[in-house]
Amino acid sequence: MQVFVRDNDVNGALRVLKKKMQREGVFREMKQRRAYEKPSERAAREKAEGVRRRRKALRKRLEREGY
Repeated sequence: MQVFVRDNDVNGALRVLKKKMQREGVFREMKQRRAYEKPSERAAREKAEGVRRRRKALRKRLEREGY
């Protein structure tokens, strides 16, 4: 990941970097890796995330198409 500092604006570059890292899911992954997660817990979490993603996609589609 790369961010360019323009006109010595380090604060702006940091803001851009944090936004990119947030979008990539780096912070979420760092938080998860702080402690060991059992394989069964990981599977349950990933399944719940998938359900959440599908519901969100369905909600967005219903909102767009209107039925």
